Amino acid sequence: VQLVESGGGLVQPGGSLRLSCATSGFTFSWYAMSWYRHASGKERELVATISRGGTTTNYADSLKGRFTISRDNAKNTVYLQMNSLKFEDTAVYYCAVRLGGLDYWGQGTQVTVSS
Repeated sequence: VQLVESGGGLVQPGGSLRLSCATSGFTFSWYAMSWYRHASGKERELVATISRGGTTTNYADSLKGRFTISRDNAKNTVYLQMNSLKFEDTAVYYCAVRLGGLDYWGQGTQVTVSS
């Protein structure tokens, strides 16, 4: 199982980024996918989850309206569109999948919001 995040970087407040997570080693379309983030000095936080078909999404309450999770089952990839970014969105962002009771994680991609 491999999950590889990309798309992070340095962005000004109010800007946007689109993260991608390319996966392999499992049948992507069978599983819900999630994005988490971990900011320095804080606990890891669930950002968003998307059902295997993409029809159901859930978000952390504080992020609703700014972040959008989506997936392309033909490309085995899950995305996180982040708009109106704030300083407090600075963190390492991870995609994750639970397979057979085990959680698999990517290596993460750094998002830094700074002026």
